[in-house]
Amino acid sequence: MCGIAGLFLKDSKLAPELGGLLSGMLAALSDRGPDSAGFAVYGDGESGQIKLTLRAAPSFDFVELMAVLGKIAGAPLTYQVYDTHAVVSIPLDREVAVATALASNSAVDVVARGKRMAVFKEVGLPADVAKRFGLNAMTGTHAVGHTRMATESAVTTNGAHPFTTGTDQCLVHNGSLSNHNDVRRDLIRRGMAFRTENDSEVAAGYLSAQMSEGASLQEAMTSSLSALDGFYTFVIGTETGFGVLRDPIACKPAVMAETDRWVAFGTEYRALVDLPGIDGAKVWEPEPAKVYLWERH
Repeated sequence: MCGIAGLFLKDSKLAPELGGLLSGMLAALSDRGPDSAGFAVYGDGESGQIKLTLRAAPSFDFVELMAVLGKIAGAPLTYQVYDTHAVVSIPLDREVAVATALASNSAVDVVARGKRMAVFKEVGLPADVAKRFGLNAMTGTHAVGHTRMATESAVTTNGAHPFTTGTDQCLVHNGSLSNHNDVRRDLIRRGMAFRTENDSEVAAGYLSAQMSEGASLQEAMTSSLSALDGFYTFVIGTETGFGVLRDPIACKPAVMAETDRWVAFGTEYRALVDLPGIDGAKVWEPEPAKVYLWERH
């Protein structure tokens, strides 16, 4: 039992409210996932730059790290610290040098890579996690979040969602996969690396592998219906897209709502009740084995 919240904005005027709206959605799903929480926010991007989300212990000195990385990059780096995380913007032509330095630093984990995506997750109640990272103040075009009640693996920060296995790609999951070990072995043979034993990371890896071979998000989600066995509801984020998929049986609760200004997903309706205009929204239960996808153009 976990909770999923997702919000895709059609109206750019709502961008400053994205974090606050998602924060309320996650808090409403706290009892479905009190162990840990996390979210991915798609904010502004900058041409020629890539954003890395880093994570370290609470006492870690990110200022000192950024000074070192700035010397490696050849110029001071733009970054912002969020509690145990930091998001740093790096020139693409200096990324390899910076990534090499980070790989040799055992005190820092690279959580995510994206032109626009930043990922935050920690152990704790969803409202507390959102407050630690300042989610209310975050802006952007779309975001996905998750509240976790651990069933497949330990309660750790690494086990929290979202899982990201590709640039600007993330996935949150409610359910369990029965064939994830077989899929994991196949993906490892194809060159993919995993950080955890979590089945949800395998689902994210499967979609990333498909898209790296040229599939669209729509095609990758469709092929996952035959490749992944088990019970699942996925909400997936990409740089421009927001997708929802339920397995063919669809026994896990799910509800969607849409207005002219936004599209939202919640594991339960209570996650949606504070969204602006919800009283006039189209509200429905997503159908089993049907790909729902919204893209920014």
